Amino acid sequence: MERREFIQKSAKGTLALGTAPLIFSNSNWKGANDRVNMAVIGIRGMGQSHIQEYQKLNNVEVTALCDVDENLFAERIKKHFSDKGLREPKLYRDMRKLFEDKSVDAVSVVTPNHWHALAGIWAIQAGKHVSIEKPSCHTIEEGQKLIEAARKYNVVVQDGAEQRSNPGAQSAMQFMRDDKLGEVYLAKGICYKWRNSIGKYPDGYMQEDEKYASTAGSKSWIGPFTKSYMDKVDYDLWLGPAPKQPFNRNRFHYNWHWNWDYGNGDMGNQGVHEMDVARWGLGVKIPTKVSSIGGKMMFDDDQQTPNVQMAMFEFPNPEGGGDKKKILQFEVRHWMTNPEGNHLGSGAPLTNSYMTNSSNVVGNIFYGSKGYMLKDVDGWQTFMGKERSPGDSGKGLGNHYQNFIDAIRANDHSILTAPIEEGFYSCALIHLANISYRLGRTLDIDPETLTVLNDAEANRMLSKEYRNPYVLPKKV
Repeated sequence: MERREFIQKSAKGTLALGTAPLIFSNSNWKGANDRVNMAVIGIRGMGQSHIQEYQKLNNVEVTALCDVDENLFAERIKKHFSDKGLREPKLYRDMRKLFEDKSVDAVSVVTPNHWHALAGIWAIQAGKHVSIEKPSCHTIEEGQKLIEAARKYNVVVQDGAEQRSNPGAQSAMQFMRDDKLGEVYLAKGICYKWRNSIGKYPDGYMQEDEKYASTAGSKSWIGPFTKSYMDKVDYDLWLGPAPKQPFNRNRFHYNWHWNWDYGNGDMGNQGVHEMDVARWGLGVKIPTKVSSIGGKMMFDDDQQTPNVQMAMFEFPNPEGGGDKKKILQFEVRHWMTNPEGNHLGSGAPLTNSYMTNSSNVVGNIFYGSKGYMLKDVDGWQTFMGKERSPGDSGKGLGNHYQNFIDAIRANDHSILTAPIEEGFYSCALIHLANISYRLGRTLDIDPETLTVLNDAEANRMLSKEYRNPYVLPKKV
C-alpha cells in the first residue's frame, strides 16, 4: 500500500489535531512496519545524542545531518557512521535544503533556542514529522504559531520534555492524580548547576584565542575560533532570525545560552525539564500571576541572563481549600548550594531525591495535604504525615525517541507522551518569568488570551523582531 493511501485510511481511526489534509514528504514510504528516515539538525552537543538514540531503534535510519558548522561533519560521520559500518548520511548546511529532501520522513531540531520554533514550523510546512528540543520556542508568540502549524498540517510534533516518557515520572503523576498525596498545593522546581564565568571576549575571529581561555573556565572553553575555522561556518545562518552582530565566541557555541537574543538562561536550559514536571504535577496550564527576581551574581563577564533567579507562579484552584490557589515555585542557582532533597527527619540524604553530584542539585518537590514527594529524573519517594514517614516510591526510565517513532508509524498524535502543546505551556511559564525579571515587576495574566493585563511593555515582549529572510510567518 502506498504511504499516502495507508495514512489516509488509518487516520480515520486516530485522533487528529486539525482538519487540514495530511501532508507527507515521501510517497514511497510504505506503512507502519517500514523504515523511518530521520534527519538531525544541529550536531554539536545534544544532536549527537539524537543521532545515537535513533540509531538504536529498529528500522530507523539517520539519513541526513544538517549544521551551519561544517568543521563538525568529518568527526561526526566517522564516530557515528563509518566506525559503526553504517551508511553515511547526506550533509546539509542550510536546513531549507534539507526540508526539500523528499526521502526524509522526520527531523529532530537540536539548534540553539532562537531557531527552534522557526525550524519546526518550516519542517512542518514541508510535511515532516518533527521532534523539537527544549525549549520548543524562544517566545510565546513562536509557541502559538508552532501549535497552529502542527494542527494545520496534521503531522506528529514532539516536545523535548523527555521525563514525560519515563515510567517513573508517569507513576509519580498517577500517585498524585489518585489523591494519595492529598491536595497538591505547591510544586517546587530546582535547577542548581555549577556554572563558571564565561569571561569577556572581543568581537572577531582570533588567531590566538587560547590567551583568553583562562578567563572563562574549562567548561566554557570551546575554541579556538580562528579565521580558518570560521571560513567553514555560515555565521549569518547561525544568527538566523536574531539581530545582525559581529562574531563573538560568547555569542556562539554553548555560551549563546546566556544571551537573550539566542537563549533563555538556565531556567530555559536545564530548568525547562523541572518546570515541565512541576507544572505537570500541579495539573495546571497558564498562571494568573507571575513574579520573578534575581540577578547575575559574582562575575563581571559577558553573560546577560541571571545566574540566580527565583520565580513564583499563581494558578486558580477552584476545587481546593482556603484561597483556592496553587503555587509553583522555581529557583536557579549557579554556584555553591545545599542538597535540599535531604530527609529532614533523619538527616541522611535520600539516594533518589534529586539528580545530584558534587556540584549540581536538580529536581522537584511536591507538597500535599497528606505528605510531600521528592522527584529526580529516574524516581520518586514520598514522606507522609507529620512524622514524614517514608511512603510509596517509584522509578524507571523510558525512551522518548521510540515514543516519537511509534507515533509516526501509527499516525496517532495521542501516542505522544510529550505533545507540543504541553511543551508550549511549560515554555510560557519560562518566558513570563523572564519578562517579569527583566521588567522588575509582577505580571497579572489573562490565562484565556495569554496576555499581560494593563502592561503594554510586557505584552510587546511576548514576541520579538525577526531579521529577513528568517521571519516567523504571519499565517502558517
